[in-house]
Parts: sequence; C-alpha cells; structure tokens
Amino acid sequence: MSAPCADAASLILAAVRAIPRGQVAGYGEVARRAGLPGRARLAARVLAANADPELPWHRVLRADGRIAFPEGSAGWREQCRRLRAEGVLVADGRVRRATAPGDLDAAVWGPAP
Repeated sequence: MSAPCADAASLILAAVRAIPRGQVAGYGEVARRAGLPGRARLAARVLAANADPELPWHRVLRADGRIAFPEGSAGWREQCRRLRAEGVLVADGRVRRATAPGDLDAAVWGPAP
C-alpha cells in the first residue's frame, strides 16, 4: 500500500473506531468523517482488508442500512449477531436508523463549524 493509501486507510480506520457502541454509520459517512468525501468504496475496501479483531467493523453498513455481506453468509450472520449484542435492532439484514446521519455526526464529532 503506498503512503497516500496508507494514510487514507488510517483515517478510515480511525473513523470506524469512533462510531459509538450501539450506533451505525454508512460507508459514505465513514469516508466523509475521515476527510475523504465520495470515497465510500475506498472505505469498504479498507474494511475488507482489515485484520484487526478489535475494529468495530460491524457498525458500518450500506447507505440504506443493509448489511453488505450476502444474506445468510457467515459474515452476514456475524454482523447481525454483533449488532444485536450492542442493542441494535436488525430486521432482515437491515438496520432502520432512528436518527438522521447529520444528527449522529453532531453527536460524535460535535457541531459543524
């Protein structure tokens, strides 16, 4: 991984680590919080390549709240299990988000400048 990619990966991983327990964010939100707006696919690739068992990867979903793994796969079941263990309601592989993404941003990152 080249230096710019490594730096981007570090920013993305830090944004994922900042998602509070019991809350979720979309790949695009993670990229935006990492200072990489429009790079949702990069966020997904970084998470797919991650080997850190402590990273709360399970808190990252598609923009529509769906789990990105194929339905019924081992990854899909594990992500459902981890989210439910944190009190997140998962129905048919999807999380219905009660708060708008902007509200979560304010709660996690503080008021916009």
